[in-house]
Amino acid sequence: DDQIERERASQHLAGGCCALAAIYLMGKFYVANAGDSRAIIIRNGEIIPMSREFTPETERQRLQFLALLRPELLGKEFTHLEFPRRIQPKEVGKKMLYRDQNMNGWAYKKIEEDDLKFPLIFGEGKKARMMATIGVTRGLGDHDLKVFSSNIHIKPFLSCFPEVRVYDLTQYEHCPDDVLVLGTDGLWDVTNDKEVAAVVMEVLTSYEPNDPCRYTMVAQELVVRSRGVLKERGWRLANDKLGSGDDISVFVIPLGGPGNYT
Repeated sequence: DDQIERERASQHLAGGCCALAAIYLMGKFYVANAGDSRAIIIRNGEIIPMSREFTPETERQRLQFLALLRPELLGKEFTHLEFPRRIQPKEVGKKMLYRDQNMNGWAYKKIEEDDLKFPLIFGEGKKARMMATIGVTRGLGDHDLKVFSSNIHIKPFLSCFPEVRVYDLTQYEHCPDDVLVLGTDGLWDVTNDKEVAAVVMEVLTSYEPNDPCRYTMVAQELVVRSRGVLKERGWRLANDKLGSGDDISVFVIPLGGPGNYT
């Protein structure tokens, strides 16, 4: 993240990205995730999550706590409190559900003038945005990112520190159909874990266990199915829902060799 900041000044480069890394070291896989990419292990048909997405929803309490400690970061435009919906001026003085950085559930509070500010986190699911700008709360770069038509910087709320999960390969017998799947949000936006596992098993069973190209073909099939087919109404999946409009990158890494196959 520091290097990207230096290059921003020396090479006039802007922007940012998420990061998902898998490192094999002394019999263990270390999977580090900063962003909304995802990794899963498929072992004997079982799905084992190896990461979680970092979004305004999943990191709500961290973001709200930072905003509470440093209200100047909100530029007098936002409130760190969360409400079920945007508050209207006519509702000042009435009671409404809210939650702060210490709460998992909801409670009632009397609406004040200060609560009319735009919420730090707004929206649900993939539509959730922090400061009405960004839907990912960890990653690299984005040092220049600001709230639209303002001088409020987003970067102080973005963390470049990943969450790391460890998988011990020595604890299990792995066959060639056991894999680690790494994918960007372009894959997971339209395909869930079970659907990915189904594609993995479908493609792998059509190749011999010792055929090394079988894993590349799985990754290719996952990309193709997530993009969909171009029709009159845009890219469409097999169920006619919209295909992914984001970039799609997929790695499929075998956990076992032909010698372990039974």
